[in-house]
Amino acid sequence: MTDADGKRAAIEPAEALFGRDPVVAADAPRPGPIIGGTVLVLLRAVAAVLWSVALAAEWDSTIESLDLPSGTGDLHIVLWILLGFLGVWTLLLLVLALLLWRGSNLARLLVMVWTTLSITAAAIGYFTLGEEITFRTTLLTLALDILVLLALSSRDARIWARRPRLGRRSRRG
Repeated sequence: MTDADGKRAAIEPAEALFGRDPVVAADAPRPGPIIGGTVLVLLRAVAAVLWSVALAAEWDSTIESLDLPSGTGDLHIVLWILLGFLGVWTLLLLVLALLLWRGSNLARLLVMVWTTLSITAAAIGYFTLGEEITFRTTLLTLALDILVLLALSSRDARIWARRPRLGRRSRRG
């Protein structure tokens, strides 16, 4: 429901939520929330790289602060395993960003599920375990996750990602 200016009302009747989405042409322009969400996923990949670099730079001091027993072995292997996982994670984020840009609704849903889980994990850690949320630890990634979730869960993003594609046959006959 829109007013004369083309803006949606702040409060909509419940039946508007259960109505069908408007049909968008297959060649419809990419909406702002998809562009913004894709850029934010790319920034999240950059944040993962920055976090990896910071982890590698602080690894020795982190290990020293843990006061581990002397027989713990070579903990640099653990660092390389962590960096390997972070590298795979960064590549996955880049692939998801590409799929979002191309209009994949599955990629949009996967990113929204991942950001929801990430935000929930940060909240659980903060409220139950007393973990700090600082710029140096998780504030940057948490903020990006929240912004990605907001962008990709918008109505415009949903309608555009669900639009019929050129070259696909309609399933409704």
